[in-house]
Amino acid sequence: MKRKTLKNEMFYQGIGLHKGKNIDLHLIPATKGGIVFRRTDLEEGKNEILLDINNTFDLTRGTNLKNEFGAAVYTVEHFLSALYILGITDLVVELSDNELPICDGSSHIFIEEIEKIGLEELDEEVEDIVIKEPVYLSKGDKHIVALPYDGYKLTYTIKFDHTFLKTQMLEVEVNLENYKKEISFARTFGFDYEIEYLKKNNLALGGSLDNAIVIKKDGVLNPDGLRYEDEFVRHKMLDIVGDLKVLNRPIKGHIIAIKAGHALDVEFANLIKNL
Repeated sequence: MKRKTLKNEMFYQGIGLHKGKNIDLHLIPATKGGIVFRRTDLEEGKNEILLDINNTFDLTRGTNLKNEFGAAVYTVEHFLSALYILGITDLVVELSDNELPICDGSSHIFIEEIEKIGLEELDEEVEDIVIKEPVYLSKGDKHIVALPYDGYKLTYTIKFDHTFLKTQMLEVEVNLENYKKEISFARTFGFDYEIEYLKKNNLALGGSLDNAIVIKKDGVLNPDGLRYEDEFVRHKMLDIVGDLKVLNRPIKGHIIAIKAGHALDVEFANLIKNL
């Protein structure tokens, strides 16, 4: 695949999930150098964070990156998921604070805004990660397997011990058309009993029913309900596509994930990064 960037600069403003502040997002085309996050609120020279698996940290509730100076950018997975499916490999991402706008909790707004600007193909090619033999990773009841496959296919299973959300499984051929239709609108979610803890710990201060699904005992709090009956597993698919984008290379294989999450996704990326 040819490397890609944006045709022109793009500006977007939106609230950050955890701090609840308005974030200015400015995307600047780049002809090389990969994906670079630049914090405009920090000292120049120490404010750039390269998208690199070695820069990931604190993967409990999202995918986060930091550099050797301690500059960090949080909750990048939805944005990275959009970049992966659009094939964008080189870009400067300027941010006025330490997180990406949460938008509506999915990735489709990033895709729509970028597609308005358009993409530009670069001269250099990026090498695929090709799964040639099975790769396995298990931690307790969480598993990820990659199998050889001529394309990119994702099978995902979630399982929760909850009165409303239990088990969901879905398989999707991951291409731009399918992703936009089947995955991109799926929103992040959490349980109503988590909200008090998050707020007390200064997390999810920007969270609302406009940018997340909140699950209660017998349904969801969101007045408009769900976008897909199985929106939860679809969002997990969105997440893993974004998490594996830390490698910034296209993947050719069939990935099967069971109860995985950001930490396991990135650990799995470490297993396949040299393929």
